Amino acid sequence: MSRSGSVLVVTMKDDPTADLVIHELHDRDVPVVRLDSGDFPATLSFAAYITPDRIEGSLSTPTRTADLTRIRSLYYRRPSGFAFPHLSEADARFAVTQARYGLGGVLASLPGCLYVNHPHRIGDAEFKPSGLAAATTAGFRVPATLITSDPRAARDFVSTHGPAIYKPLSTPLYRIDGVSCTVQVQEVTADEIDERVSGTAHLFQHLVQKSADVRVTVMGDRVFAVRIDSDLLDWRTDYGRLVYSVVQPPPQVTTSLFRYLSLFGLVFGAFDFAVDQTGTWWFLECNPSGQWAWLEPETGLPMVAAMADLLERNSA
Repeated sequence: MSRSGSVLVVTMKDDPTADLVIHELHDRDVPVVRLDSGDFPATLSFAAYITPDRIEGSLSTPTRTADLTRIRSLYYRRPSGFAFPHLSEADARFAVTQARYGLGGVLASLPGCLYVNHPHRIGDAEFKPSGLAAATTAGFRVPATLITSDPRAARDFVSTHGPAIYKPLSTPLYRIDGVSCTVQVQEVTADEIDERVSGTAHLFQHLVQKSADVRVTVMGDRVFAVRIDSDLLDWRTDYGRLVYSVVQPPPQVTTSLFRYLSLFGLVFGAFDFAVDQTGTWWFLECNPSGQWAWLEPETGLPMVAAMADLLERNSA
């Protein structure tokens, strides 16, 4: 399928993955308008008219203007949030809400646009309980999992399903002594669990005794699977120790990949699997906005071209 018009890329200023895709699209003479929603309203403006059958109007950055009726696809990556630091707390809260439902609502309602992915569908898929439930529906094998604020339930689960790990339900960035940190996946024992668990929600999961990890990236109808060998519990903690090789998913896994994406209305997903000692693939998670570009130079897989194909609407 082909469609004329611009590709709209919505992401933060520092996004090397988006840079690669935009460069590829430019080489194909495909017009691109890049924006960060955090630039609104300082250097980003829009005017959207609700007509009887569609939204019309334009969106303007300092260097580009996009016709809202001629957006062929929208690549929604990792935009920064709306901010109004010059306003009082109450006024800023009001302004952020208006921006989210105004500009955000327009970006989510473009006529004839292919979303990679739609921001509302990304929001749905980012809830880990929803993702795990969808994974079982899609036919993946999922490790035994408990989400709880009850210390007794957590201890009982770990005692029954151990070895077990704790992982955060989301990974917001925070700072300790000015240093950016994230909560890592860690093995946990029953005697380490205390009343602090009651302070919020936690996710505990059976630890798969793995032989390797696999990252599977789906772009439209293209599937790129990369085996990641290391001795790490969480391979994302030290990229320098990783060894990559291209693999083919088992047929039933491939079928489940597309079934999972269909459940959320997604066309892109970065899936993580643990492969156990018997070769069984265990679903861990799917990130609807996951990173992937670092895998191309490590493997030679044509992932940038595949994403550009999808956004250009040479495939969908």
